[in-house]
Amino acid sequence: MTWNHPRGYDPMVACARLWRERTGVEIAWDARSLQDFESFSVEELARRYDLIVIDHPHVGQITAEGCLTPLDVPGREVDRAALAKGSIGRSYPSYEWQGHQWAFPIDAAAQVQAWRPDLLERAPTVWTEVQALAREGRVLVPLRPPHSLMCFFTLAAHLGHPCAETSGEEGALIDEEAGATVFEIMRELADLVDSACMDMDPIAVSEAMAEEGARIACAPLIYGYVSYAVEGFRPHRLSFADIPTMGSGGPVGSALGGTGIAVSAFSAAREAAIDFAYWVASGPVQRGPFAEAGGQPGHAEAWEDDAVNAATGDFYRATRMTLEGAWLRPRHDGYMAFQEKASERVNRGLLEKHDGRAVVADLNRLFARSRRPSG
Repeated sequence: MTWNHPRGYDPMVACARLWRERTGVEIAWDARSLQDFESFSVEELARRYDLIVIDHPHVGQITAEGCLTPLDVPGREVDRAALAKGSIGRSYPSYEWQGHQWAFPIDAAAQVQAWRPDLLERAPTVWTEVQALAREGRVLVPLRPPHSLMCFFTLAAHLGHPCAETSGEEGALIDEEAGATVFEIMRELADLVDSACMDMDPIAVSEAMAEEGARIACAPLIYGYVSYAVEGFRPHRLSFADIPTMGSGGPVGSALGGTGIAVSAFSAAREAAIDFAYWVASGPVQRGPFAEAGGQPGHAEAWEDDAVNAATGDFYRATRMTLEGAWLRPRHDGYMAFQEKASERVNRGLLEKHDGRAVVADLNRLFARSRRPSG
């Protein structure tokens, strides 16, 4: 099971076809919506599918549920070392939890910047340029849950106040004063952009930017979709760049995304599924058939490849600094429920113009509750 977008589905089908030719083993892929991908029960999927594409914040939950098979199997240490060495930022370790590797990154992503090269001479590099474009009605930002919370995470880490990452840490999600500052920055931007952003995810924003006659020139915080960087995918091609900065720290702090391939603990073909996971995550496959089929590789060999970059308007090189400086979300059992409730709280605060301290106080309470066994 993967997710329903050309970036998520097409490369898995193409690689499965090659795997069948190579080994005789047939893999049939189904797909679910992006919204389901971000919230649907992994355990339920694991009872129906041998191979599952997951998001790293699920690892605490899936470890508690025992629904996935660890991929750090004996005898394949060299292969795993090669995968770890090829990690884009913290993509590979994002699937490590309680001493085991639960998935291998096959797709690397973080919030980057999308822009229209036919409407702008260059991508904005500082936040004040984004604000100026927003006042002209030329900016969109995906704020549909959970992406509003991802924007909060990105801005907090970018400003030097990263939210708490792990369940082992004591204290709040974020300092109330620092969090209030982050929320006020978000609220200012939300007031400037179209209110439709509250119901838009990255795909919806990318589609709106790429359509014929669109005036939208910039999406400053958006999970990059390489499909839109390919000539002919949509009426207008999007370019991608590092996130615009505030201060002198560079494009750091973006909330890490991407996907990993995992194997069900209930699979009757566990060894065959593990073999495919190692193969499809490897550098040569990621650089070759995976990228050629429209995937957004999770291995550095692809990100550094001249042909892969030429086909995508330098999508990978143009955003690499942001990916390398990305921030890793919490992954404890209870985080996924927190993400849903916290995103809703952020959106309510933006829509109803709540005081930032009140919003952050609620986020801190929700986070503390998520870390308790009954949370």
